Amino acid sequence: MNKIKLHRNDILYPELSYKIIGICFEAQNKLERYLGEKQYGDFIENVCIKNSIFYEREKPIPPSFEGEKERRNFPDFIIERCIVLELKCKLFLTRQDYYQVQRYLNSYNKELGIIVNFRQKFITPRRVLNPNFDESKKIEKLEQEIFKNNLKRYFKNS
Repeated sequence: MNKIKLHRNDILYPELSYKIIGICFEAQNKLERYLGEKQYGDFIENVCIKNSIFYEREKPIPPSFEGEKERRNFPDFIIERCIVLELKCKLFLTRQDYYQVQRYLNSYNKELGIIVNFRQKFITPRRVLNPNFDESKKIEKLEQEIFKNNLKRYFKNS
């Protein structure tokens, strides 16, 4: 992919969003519009691997309350630990689709979600922002990951 520098200050993750949306356009151009979500997901996963884009696919959200069964809800992709990508294959998006992405954003404390509906003739990615995003939790989680990685390296080198 080309290195394009976007200069918009009012968009969250402009370069990464541009890459993700480009991958989605590529998926629809090659696969057309009548396949299932899993097939588009497989294509997007392969493109991410080829382009060294870190992702987590179908990572279940933690239970919302005690007694809730696990693996009830999971986003299609979390890209580079910052963008939730939700794939749809339906005639039109509904309010529930936006609520679903909002639930994922709140559960993982992410700022931005993107919904892409592949059933339409021309895809129109929709950005969903998280008004409840907590920057302090993001920093805390990042520090925990750095600590874990340093610990792994320490034990690996010991």
